Amino acid sequence: MAFFAKGKIFAAAALMMLAAATAAQAAQCGNTGAGFEAWKAEFASEASANGVGSKGLAALANATYAKRTIAADRAIHKAFSGSVEAFMKRRGASTIISKGRSLKRSNAALFDKIEGTYGVSPGVLLAIWGMETGFGSSMGNQNTVSAILTLAYDCRRPEFFYPHAIAALKLVDRGALSASSVGAAHGEIGHTQFLPGNVLKYGVGNKNLRDKSTALASTANFLKGHGWRAGGSAQANMGAIAGWNSASVYQQAIARMATAIDGD
Repeated sequence: MAFFAKGKIFAAAALMMLAAATAAQAAQCGNTGAGFEAWKAEFASEASANGVGSKGLAALANATYAKRTIAADRAIHKAFSGSVEAFMKRRGASTIISKGRSLKRSNAALFDKIEGTYGVSPGVLLAIWGMETGFGSSMGNQNTVSAILTLAYDCRRPEFFYPHAIAALKLVDRGALSASSVGAAHGEIGHTQFLPGNVLKYGVGNKNLRDKSTALASTANFLKGHGWRAGGSAQANMGAIAGWNSASVYQQAIARMATAIDGD
């Protein structure tokens, strides 16, 4: 779900890559899987021109049209419907708060280090972690490369997913992903569900977001990069939270849970 709002963060790169693709006669999008193999062949040339190497191109060649990703994409807006209270209840906010408080205590050294480095308090990181994957218990089982390439091919929003598809292939080149890596339906990766382009831009260390410490530090780096002010509450940093997800109910839920976790 993290993808729902992360268009703004990668907008500049998207425009640059889309312009390059347009100039090179960008691969034709499609609304079914019928044209996916032909699209991949065209996209391979664009990917190579954008710096994707042999490992990434091999992953592209082996990618398949992800029907489950398309089904999830068509239903995405339902996930953010209703009031904040209804949304929080659906997503198990009380459990997230309770477990978040416990994890804050048991991982105090980690969260102290992250806050000292990035200025981001534990509560918002724990709220996002709990909301996105149930604290790592459900990071998805959809092939990441196939998912993100399918969305870059799909005619609904190819301009949004195009740069993330290029980024995913570059992450394969660098070893942070493999052709068999799995994640969420829209190609989000790891404990807090980053899109590939954001892994490249905000991921820290080895960029392995299936490692909780790396994922949490990367999330803090993302929030800092979107204006998080050290020492401020979650409510005072709503702009940074909005950078993470543009859905109002999501933002408000994260702020409320973060406040409750930090208030423990």
